[in-house]
Amino acid sequence: MKANAFVGAANGRIFNGSKVTDQSETAGSEAQASTGLHLTSKSKAKNAKEAEAGDPYKLEGLDRVVAILDLLTGSDNSLSLAEICQQMQLRKSTAHRALMALERTGLIERAPTHRYRLGLKLYDMGSRAVEQIDLSARVHPYLRKLALRVGETVHLGVMHKSRIVYIDKIEPLNRRVCISSRTGTSNPVYCTSLGKAILAFSPADDVARTVSSIQFKGFTSKTLMSPEELMESLERVRRRGYAVDDEEMEIGTRCVGAPILNDEMRAIAALSVSGSTARLAAHCVPGIADHVIRCCQEISSVLGYTKVRPPAAKAH
Repeated sequence: MKANAFVGAANGRIFNGSKVTDQSETAGSEAQASTGLHLTSKSKAKNAKEAEAGDPYKLEGLDRVVAILDLLTGSDNSLSLAEICQQMQLRKSTAHRALMALERTGLIERAPTHRYRLGLKLYDMGSRAVEQIDLSARVHPYLRKLALRVGETVHLGVMHKSRIVYIDKIEPLNRRVCISSRTGTSNPVYCTSLGKAILAFSPADDVARTVSSIQFKGFTSKTLMSPEELMESLERVRRRGYAVDDEEMEIGTRCVGAPILNDEMRAIAALSVSGSTARLAAHCVPGIADHVIRCCQEISSVLGYTKVRPPAAKAH
């Protein structure tokens, strides 16, 4: 027993230095602590059991909001609450809660007509993601070299579902009129040279799945408007080694694109040269295509794909 602590048996009190505690109080406290520990243990066990089983509400909620974002991404127009409920087979209250959460975070916006569309925050996030893509950083010097060589706008793009996403762009020097595309934005795969170049050198199953998901929309009188037209165009791309957007997206603009291939001769991305139809005339296309194909081959080698041997550009 310590020198400054002793038990006073006569009055049932514990003396510990200057602290005086009644034994009955101590016993009560110990009992209460024991009960608390018991409850805490039960609570922890319950929480552990729930964690082991997973939290279906959180998972379902996450899956639901992602599905709503996918739905709005694939729609050409804003959607009403009723349309979202119908297409996703959700109850109105469930869909409304998810939409409110998305609207609060800025991922979607509600128009004055109470219709929902993607929010500008997604553009900011997408642009940031594009900036972080290692492919863009590694390929950028080659885009600059190609732009200097041909004197036109050069794009680097990747395919996401049925759209082509621009992840880098180089404008030529001293050009007053520039192409209106922006890094981080996207266009339909079927009316861009980048999209057709990637799709033509993709696995057959991926091509079929992508083509079947496309809702064809005419941007100009030259836009491809059916799966049959697109498949014929892809066959020409494979045959000559490059793709052409011949005013299919915008009147007065022509683009020539080629795929960046891996060792399996499958496209991982694509490069394109874009310019006005006056500067990039039809008879110039094979020569421009040859420059693009050579640049793509250099990039493939830099990325470690040493077996790539793209075909030389062939005339229409």
